[in-house]
Amino acid sequence: MNEQINPEIGPDEQAPGTDPDVADQPRDDDQGALESASVPGGSAAGGPEPVDVATVKRVLEAALLSASEPLTVQQLRRLFAGEVASDNIRKVLDELKDEWSERSIELTAVASGWRFRVKPDYQKFLDRISSEKPPRYSRAVLETLAIVAYRQPVTRGDIEDIRGVAVSPPTLKALEERGWIEAIGHRETPGRPAIFATTKRFLDDLNLRSLEELPPLEELQASLAAAPAALVENAPPPAHEQQALLDEAQPEETQTEDSTEPEAHAG
Repeated sequence: MNEQINPEIGPDEQAPGTDPDVADQPRDDDQGALESASVPGGSAAGGPEPVDVATVKRVLEAALLSASEPLTVQQLRRLFAGEVASDNIRKVLDELKDEWSERSIELTAVASGWRFRVKPDYQKFLDRISSEKPPRYSRAVLETLAIVAYRQPVTRGDIEDIRGVAVSPPTLKALEERGWIEAIGHRETPGRPAIFATTKRFLDDLNLRSLEELPPLEELQASLAAAPAALVENAPPPAHEQQALLDEAQPEETQTEDSTEPEAHAG
């Protein structure tokens, strides 16, 4: 009869009559080691040692807290030289998210990856000691942004048809420089007007993962009107952008954006 041999040990090391299946079960004195869970990464034979879950969690936490931009799962996987699988990275991120859920800072998944952010209820307190104030945007800019978000892809002419008024170049330029919209091509019509769509940066600033998570239009408009600064970084826009926004911030009865721009209807 052929003797069953555990490939991990030599024939002389295996006790006679030992059932390999039973031998593989953990003994009582192994429980302490098993309680400190590990995340498998490479192959079993000759591969890297499993990485301790607690270590993975602390490394991910440190990386995300110190990052200035959201990090993808693939970027986070590089922290462990590929020894931790993407699925395990996601599981640990979900655990971290739960651990931070009751704190003033939360871990969220956005379009560009994962990041920590201050919860909105606490951001207003931090704003009191910030020396830089976020820019305020005119109704024209916010209406244009909403149209691009919900009707994209759109051209400047499409936006003008929906708003019923002309759109000045500084309006679109302000949104492009903020990184919320971008030209993704040109429509094959006379003049080949640029086609605009929102960016991942726009979704990140709204703390969304995809356009499907956008709130109803009425809700977004109310949010923008009540707190337009919620969408911007704590940094002022470029000087020329500030002037453009100041020009657009005039009262509606004196605002000249939609009537005096000679280029307003250009393709």
